[in-house]
Amino acid sequence: MRAIAHLPLAWVRAIGWLLGRVLYFVVVPRRRVVRRNLELCFPAWTRAQRKALGPRIFVHVAQAWLDRSWLWHGDPAAVRERLRISGAVDELQGSQPTVIFAPHFVGMDAGWTALTQQLSRAFTTIYTDQANKVVDTWILGGRRRFGSGRLFGRVDGVKTIVSALREGAPLYLLPDMNFGPEESIFVPFYGVQAATVPSLSRFAKLGRAKVVPVTTRMTRSGYEVQVWPAWPGFPSDDMEADTARMNRHLQEYIDAMPEQYYWVHKRFKSRPAGEPSAY
Repeated sequence: MRAIAHLPLAWVRAIGWLLGRVLYFVVVPRRRVVRRNLELCFPAWTRAQRKALGPRIFVHVAQAWLDRSWLWHGDPAAVRERLRISGAVDELQGSQPTVIFAPHFVGMDAGWTALTQQLSRAFTTIYTDQANKVVDTWILGGRRRFGSGRLFGRVDGVKTIVSALREGAPLYLLPDMNFGPEESIFVPFYGVQAATVPSLSRFAKLGRAKVVPVTTRMTRSGYEVQVWPAWPGFPSDDMEADTARMNRHLQEYIDAMPEQYYWVHKRFKSRPAGEPSAY
């Protein structure tokens, strides 16, 4: 990754294209996960449409992974040039408590890098330790590269995170994965009941914070980081309704770039009692 960090972006993306195509044909179990996710979420599509999207998803995942080379090791000026922040950027100015809803598009790390490099606030996020300690150290170093961003581990606890949030450090939150049924509630996602952590509503309420969505799109020249206006009336007094609303907004963002969402994840792994496995 250090070796390719200074290559032209087109070269990095070409390597990623090749890697993604190879992974699509080699990693058969994950290819089946992608196909099943698309079947569940886009039943109106033809089989040919879903099949055509599969290789593109793997290519985007591979390209985004290799882009971490220049995000974390490339020239800072080149990084800034490749990361464009647009939209309601004013929502992230000032000191108002803010929870950033950052869905799992392939550019999620590019979005974090753009915010921490280009905006003058001390952003925070929640980090899960990697089993491989070498990889763990590398990822932590990359995500701490710019600014004074802080990565909270699960051992830090909710109180520490909320305290930082109330003090004006925006929380970059990615709550749209299946983290198991223990702390999740089942709400619709593309019409399918999906185990979803209600952390967006919970942190916004505890931190007395507004929620600002940020989506990151991969482009030929790098990434476009789109800041959306804060959601009015969020959070409400109904955590389940808030979480269902989050998924509805997420569907709108995905529909605009379905090939860049992280479909390789088993989003429907947890099922309501009595339902068979989705996979």
